[in-house]
Amino acid sequence: MEELEQGLLKQSWAWLQLAENSLLAKAYITKQGYALLISDLQEVWHEQVDTSVVSQRAKELNKRLTAPPEAFLCHLDDLLRPLFKDIACSGKATFSCDRVAEALILRVRSELSGLPFYWNFHCILASPSLKLPEACSVGDGRPFVTNLQNLYMAVTRQEVHERQKHGDTGDPQTSSRTSPPGTDSRLLTQPEEPVSSAPALPGPEKEPTGPSGSVQRPQLSKVKRKKLRGLFD
Repeated sequence: MEELEQGLLKQSWAWLQLAENSLLAKAYITKQGYALLISDLQEVWHEQVDTSVVSQRAKELNKRLTAPPEAFLCHLDDLLRPLFKDIACSGKATFSCDRVAEALILRVRSELSGLPFYWNFHCILASPSLKLPEACSVGDGRPFVTNLQNLYMAVTRQEVHERQKHGDTGDPQTSSRTSPPGTDSRLLTQPEEPVSSAPALPGPEKEPTGPSGSVQRPQLSKVKRKKLRGLFD
């Protein structure tokens, strides 16, 4: 079972759109069982079962089918793999999702050997060690896990948004990387207005005198600097 958990944590998240439910999911399936992790960016649900559970559930849901658990696991892997890779399944299977109390049930309908095949993934709220591996080793871990969980969810949400954006544009380079964040676009298009400077004073000349003989000093006009527009307006 430890192999399933370690294998699951190494998988990449996949974006699932099931009716009105938008979810992130990852799965790891072997001949010994499977592990599944599902998140709605608020909560994380998990299920991990071995061959004995697979065999028992298969008998309950598919009374007309008789096969070893390895066959059911192989079929589930064939159904989930294209779903997680966003590949068309050609109507091979249908998926639906229900929430019951604190559990999440992912239902699958398909065919196996020409007979209807049904499967329910019963996922419960995941433990902090699955949400954030190795994050519970400091004290009781609760404050540390809470802070890291918020960061983990934020980073995951950002990665999903970036992946969707790249998929829509078809260009891995987004325009936001061409200019620093927070830069007003007007600064890139609006030429900078020249700032008037004080006129140069002529060389030393004989200062004129008034009728009373007092020296009249030239009055310098004050030049008002123009405020740059586009940065703070």
